[in-house]
Order: sequence, then structure tokens, then C-alpha cells
Amino acid sequence: MERETFFVDVLLPLPLPGLFTYRVPHDLAAEVSFGMRVIVPFGRSRLYAALVIKVHQQAPQQVNTKYVLDVVDDRPIISECQYRLWQWIADYYMCTIGEVMAVSLPSALKLASETKVKLHPEFSGDISILNEYEMAIVETLAHRDTLTVDEVCKIVHIQKIIPIIKSLVDKKVVITDEEIRNPYKAKRETVIRLAAPYASEVPFMAMLDQLSASSKTAQQADCLLAFMMLTKTDKGYDFTATVPKSKLMEAEVVTPSRLQSLMKKEILVSEEVIISRLVEASSRAKVSDILLSEAQQTAFRQIHEQFEQHPVVLLHGVTGSGKTEIYIKLIDEVLSQGKQVLYLLPEIALTSQIVNRLRTYFGDKVGVYHSRFNEYERVEIWNRVLAQNAEEDFSKYQLILGARSALLLPYQNLGLIIVDEEHDGSYKQQDPAPRYHARDCAVVLANIHQAQTLMGTATPSLESYYNVEQHKYGLVELMTRYAHSQLPEIWSVNMIQATRQHQIQGVFSQFLIDKIGEALSKKEQVILFQNRRGYAVRMICNSCETMPTCKYCDVTLTYHKRTNLLKCHYCGYAIEVPHECPTCHSTDIAMKGFGTEKVEDMLA
Repeated sequence: MERETFFVDVLLPLPLPGLFTYRVPHDLAAEVSFGMRVIVPFGRSRLYAALVIKVHQQAPQQVNTKYVLDVVDDRPIISECQYRLWQWIADYYMCTIGEVMAVSLPSALKLASETKVKLHPEFSGDISILNEYEMAIVETLAHRDTLTVDEVCKIVHIQKIIPIIKSLVDKKVVITDEEIRNPYKAKRETVIRLAAPYASEVPFMAMLDQLSASSKTAQQADCLLAFMMLTKTDKGYDFTATVPKSKLMEAEVVTPSRLQSLMKKEILVSEEVIISRLVEASSRAKVSDILLSEAQQTAFRQIHEQFEQHPVVLLHGVTGSGKTEIYIKLIDEVLSQGKQVLYLLPEIALTSQIVNRLRTYFGDKVGVYHSRFNEYERVEIWNRVLAQNAEEDFSKYQLILGARSALLLPYQNLGLIIVDEEHDGSYKQQDPAPRYHARDCAVVLANIHQAQTLMGTATPSLESYYNVEQHKYGLVELMTRYAHSQLPEIWSVNMIQATRQHQIQGVFSQFLIDKIGEALSKKEQVILFQNRRGYAVRMICNSCETMPTCKYCDVTLTYHKRTNLLKCHYCGYAIEVPHECPTCHSTDIAMKGFGTEKVEDMLA
């Protein structure tokens, strides 16, 4: 009986449109499904780990369809809802879905081939045909089995190395091969436990008495007691518990030789286990302990009422009004339904403050995801979020808190997305593609999961407020600060009027100088903000009004006094300060505007 032939449409992490079709070998047909990674050849000699998007039996038009070489995963690493978001991002932000995949997946999950160079087995040793760069490579290969392309670049100090490698291949001096590298490795730890015959109280005590009775083995008995002390719980000793070897070795009575003797006698057993790289936490307070003020209770009730009419609600609350307590109450409701919650923040710096607060109430249900985690930690968080519905120990990550990249995790059953400080420009990805806006993508992701979105801010963005006026979003206002604390007093000074009245010293108004002096006399601190780097914003010719600009970016160059340079703050282009106007050669030139350097000078 002839076996069925299957094909897969795969997605590659490359800026190329569409999917690519490969034939599945008969022995791998049963192992392939949506969301799994497969190794495929691409181009002349490259190998990639591609994501399977569709399995089918429709043979492509071309005759020579390449084969899938191997299957990397035993289960999908993305969810279908996640792939739908990728499709929307690629379409809406005008990029390829391969670019979205490349940004979404942690680097440790993006396998790619790395060209390796080694000496040709039939190389005669004739070096007369080699130039100096080729000689350097061959000399290094004489002491090492293989070199990667990156390593070859460092040896010869040339970036365009491919022509040199090609020349060596043509001369039959070296050969190249493609190897798939999987950088992710689970973290392992050696643990010690009691062997099965002694893993209960009666046989353990009998064995301990036997060791203690002899002076030769008394020290081994002490070692064993030290082990048991580390298994102690509130309910007594746990005879089935494991203890990390590193922790056991910290005990004063434990030495490598004593431990080895106990293992030779098969009293203790050593084994390697996979452990988490992530910090675990336990909850220390109950959500029911949070007492909302009257204004907060009203806002909390109105949010529920608005969610009945709108999937997206804007919470407009002044600074210090207690929006976070309302978030915690809402999160608790969604988590109790067994659903996931995504809490987005614009900046990584804000994350550590909020995460400690949330872990007080939700413990190890809180997961944190942002770019400062190393690649292995990001893969672990990815797997925990993906395994939310699985019966596994790490399916506890129901509440994910992070910056915009947290939006791209493989959620299974989102119930609520909170976008805190929704007005913040940091939610917009600038480079590389996809240049997505996490706030807007959050609304789409929530819609895919049939979840609700709550946007919180003290200063709503124009887009969100417009959507409220168009009745697309619901609106809840919280204009009372918690415990009726006062908002800071704000004064604004008309600098044009102050100049006319001769109430300006340098770049400061007399009003500001008086207030700084008043604060310092009370031994209080003062912070001055100026959103311009450098000394002066621009240089201008008073005769022809020419201003030097960047030849690449066409923006005005900023004067930096300390280095005496005019710099472009976009690309870094810099020139020396000219002594005369480059257009009319006038020496009547001036520096206009002021930056942080000038503020510092004036303060001194």
C-alpha cells in the first residue's frame, strides 16, 4: 500500500514575503504539526529552523521540492492566537511576517546554521598558492579543528571574509559545512536523596544507629544527619526530599570523601535534575485585605459596567489616585477564573517597582518578561506561558508583567490586558521592523482571545480619548487622590514677559532662582530638567542666518562646549566649530538656545 505524501508550509525568520513549501519524509510525517520547528535547507547551503504553519497534501507546482530534514520540537512552541496576532501586525505595520517572527521568538529558539571552516582532508600542505590572509587562516586551522565565519573575521581583521573563504575552497585548502546550533540548554543541578530502601523513618534510623556504633563510620553518620537537617519542614523530616549537592557541601561535617562513601554504600543517591533559572516568590498578603476608598470603589464598579458595553475601557485617574489597587482587584477576579492576565508597562525601570507589589499578593503566579533577561530565562518564561493549560509545575505563570515585548508571548487563554500609562511613547517600537505600537496591538490581541482591555493613565493620549468620544472605548474617571493627599503646586513663568521686565539671569527667571534659593535654605533637594543635550541648540550667522546642519540627516547641529564640536544627535556626525560662516564668511556668528551643559555652567 502506497503511503500518503505530506507537505508543510513553513515560516522562516527572514524579511521575505509568504510561506515556503517543503516535502515531509514519510518517517517524520506523524511528528509534524502546526507551531513546531523543523530544520529545512534554504538557499544554496543554509539551514534554518522554520515554523510549521500548515500541513497538507497539495503538491506544489515546482518538481524539485526540498525535504524537511528534521523535527526540533515534540510540541508546538507558538499558539494559534499568537500567529493570528503576527498576521495582523505584518499586515497593519506593512512588514513581512518573517520579521514579526524574528522579533517575537527569543534568540535561543531561533536556530540557524553557522558556517564552519576546516582544513580539506586532501590538502597537500603547499602554502605557495596562499596570500597573507589565507595563510593566517590555515595556520590557525593547523591548531584548531574548525573555525566559524565570525572567528575567521577576527583573525584576519576583515569584514568581507566570504571571498577569501571561497578562494580557499576553490584551491581545495578548506571545506565548509553547515551545522545547526541550538543555544538553549536547560539549567541542571546535582541533587542528593536517600536511596529507596532507606527513604522512610524505620529503616533510616536503623541504618543511622549502625553507622554511629562504629568509630570508623561515625563521621558518615554526622554527614547523614546534616543531610536530614536540610530536609526538615514544619511537619518534621522529609525522607523522600532532595537536597542540592552544593547546599549540602556547605555543612561543616560534610566532606567530598564522606559523601562519596555514603554513595558507594548506596545509602545516598546522586542525580541531575532540571531547575528553573527564574526567581520564585510566595504571596504574603491577601487581595481581600486591600480596602478601596469610596472613589476607588465607584471607579471599580463603573469599570465592570463599562466592560458590559465596551471591550476596551480607559481609566483616566490623576496621579496618586490608587489605580494600581483597582488593577490588583481586577487581576484577582480574572485569575480566579483560571485565565491569564497581561500587565503592560512602558519602561523596564517601572517593572521592578510593580512586580514586588504584585508578588506580595500573587506570589509565583507573577512572571516578568523584558529584554534585560538573558536568552535562557526568556525561553523559560516563554515555555511557562505556553504550558498554561498543561498539567505541569510551571503552569503557574498566569500573570505576566513586562514591557512591549511581553505582548508577543504565546498566551493560551487571556482574560484581561492592562496597559498602564497608555499615553507613553515607549510603547511604540521604532527599529527594527515590525514598528508596532504595543497599546494598539494589545487591543487586537484581547479581541483575538475575547478578553477585555483596561488602559490606565493620568494624561490620556489623543487617540484613546478620541476613541472614547466615538463610543469605541468606555471611560471611567478617578479624579480624587488616595487619602485626599494634595497634588503638587505648579507655577508657569512667561519668559518673554520676564525678559522685558529684566527678571532674567542667564537662562533662569528670577522667580526660579528665588524658589531654588528657598529650597536650599531649607536644606531640600532641587531637580532641574532640560530636554536638550549640549551647550547651545544651534549656531547661526547673524548676517545671512545660515545654520550648520547634518549632511546625512538634514537637522541642525548642536554645539557641545566641552568638546568644541557641532554634533548631530541622530547619527553622531560631528564637525569642528567654524570660525566664520561657511556661506558668507562673516565672523558675526552666535549660539542660540541652551542645553544641559549651559544650565550646569549657569548654576555653577
